[in-house]
Amino acid sequence: MLLNIRMAEITDISHILEIYNHAITETTAVYHYKTHSLKERVEWYEKKLEEGYPVIVALLDNEVVGFATYGPFRMWPAYKYTIEHSVYVHPYQQRRGIGSALLKEIMRMAKEREYATMVAGIDASNKYSIAMHERLGFQYAGLIKKAGYKFGRWLDLAFYQVEFPGPTIPTEE
Repeated sequence: MLLNIRMAEITDISHILEIYNHAITETTAVYHYKTHSLKERVEWYEKKLEEGYPVIVALLDNEVVGFATYGPFRMWPAYKYTIEHSVYVHPYQQRRGIGSALLKEIMRMAKEREYATMVAGIDASNKYSIAMHERLGFQYAGLIKKAGYKFGRWLDLAFYQVEFPGPTIPTEE
């Protein structure tokens, strides 16, 4: 398996949308009820780029099979060194190391940009995602019970985090 990871391009958005909408309709990885439109995903992508956050894709035989990104954890200024990430893999390509490869790359980018903490909000029943995060150094940081309601049941949201060196001289600006 020759996996190629690169920055996403506008032409990748329809593939990203397919992967994300599957997560909405078939899993508890996303606490949304309704699928997104292509227009919404394009706007999401453009906003990520405008705000300086990466969107990367994994390609297998030149086909997008996963994507990852990160963005602000919370909007208040003192949280500027903490980010929350997302990693999604096509349902037919899961458990082949693609999610780990995407997460490693997004972690590398975050370290390079001098973030101090990366947070993962994971549905507590998603054992595969939790195991992947733990393998890559994430530590359990807490649980919010009944954080969401989907598919006729309450969902618990587990938080995991990994620390990076962060900036040499953090500021309050």
